[in-house]
Amino acid sequence: MSDARADILGRIRRAIGSPAVAREQDYATIPRHYHQAGALGREQRLELFKSRLEDYGCGCIRSTVAELPGTISRLLTSRVRQRLIVAAGLQAEWLPATPELIRDEGLNYVDLDHSDGAITGCTVAIARTGSIVLCHDAHEGRRALTLIPDYHLCIVVGGQVVETVPEGLRHPRVASASLVTTISGPSATADIEMTRIKGVHGPRTLDVVIVD
Repeated sequence: MSDARADILGRIRRAIGSPAVAREQDYATIPRHYHQAGALGREQRLELFKSRLEDYGCGCIRSTVAELPGTISRLLTSRVRQRLIVAAGLQAEWLPATPELIRDEGLNYVDLDHSDGAITGCTVAIARTGSIVLCHDAHEGRRALTLIPDYHLCIVVGGQVVETVPEGLRHPRVASASLVTTISGPSATADIEMTRIKGVHGPRTLDVVIVD
């Protein structure tokens, strides 16, 4: 922490004084009447997740592990994506021989920008909100990999899909991560004259393959 920041925070603490209730105790008294756990079966959960993604304008395909390389190859061919960057630790057996796939090992931002897209895994996915959560480990890739390319293909294992947001946030890796990114559909904004524009803050196109 910088000296200036520490000084400012110290002044604030002195001005407001000590809290009347300990932070942990105050946090424990927050009402939590919302659903904290899901009730859907696995198949219903996966179908709910798929329907949410499709509502957001994502491509979504279900695949078995054995069919996964062929599924990815056909998907990328249909998208006319020929040169993609792959998260450094993504399982090799998941990936097809074609098109050209390059591991993200020492690549600069120009390399990412000139690619046709990125392929990553995820930490957990949330069916009710159609959200994908990344903690940016080796099989998910650094944050730049999922922000700079115009296309993102995310592989989600069926067992990673939970039903509710609290379940997703309680995932051990999410709870302990220093950096978490949540994705709910392709990047889009309507800040400028209320016109929806895709690809402003991240990939314009998002595809998800759910692996059973």
